[in-house]
Amino acid sequence: MITELKRGIVFTVVMMALVGGGYHGLVWGVGQAAFRDQAEGSLIRRADGTIVGSRLIAQRFTRDEYFQPRPSAVDYDAASTGGSTLGPSNPGHLKAVRERLDAVMAREGASAAQVPSEMVTTSGGGLDPHIPPDAADLQAPRVARARGIEVARVRGLIRAHTEGPQLGFLGRARVNVLELNLSLDDTFGVRK
Repeated sequence: MITELKRGIVFTVVMMALVGGGYHGLVWGVGQAAFRDQAEGSLIRRADGTIVGSRLIAQRFTRDEYFQPRPSAVDYDAASTGGSTLGPSNPGHLKAVRERLDAVMAREGASAAQVPSEMVTTSGGGLDPHIPPDAADLQAPRVARARGIEVARVRGLIRAHTEGPQLGFLGRARVNVLELNLSLDDTFGVRK
């Protein structure tokens, strides 16, 4: 009986070391070696090293000289990611979409038919950092006016920051809002 007890204790300690520490250390090491940027959170830094955000998490932009991200069901709080639990026929959801649509139409001077659905509905994770190119294009005249530059220059930045579908066929084209807004500041200066 003592022999079985010793074996059980040794097995437990060895498995705790392997599964509780060794495996995690191995995965962490591979992540650091092969995917350092992703393992560190896909952080975006300014030239001076200051962290301004992550490529993976949307941020709120409210000033007219910046592109607006997709609405967030969690108020852009990365600590509480999640989508809305309201279904498409829920009166609360329909009211929120209508309010967002009215706000986008007023801000962009657009008709309802011109507003992409991504600008009035939240994503499943609540923090989608991307918008489709047509949503960015809709906002280009407002951003150009607020910055006092030509719309064509803003649209050129949108094209430069448009990513195609992953692997050429998964998903659709998209624009990272934070990266686009940082590029606006780098190209045309930070507006006060």
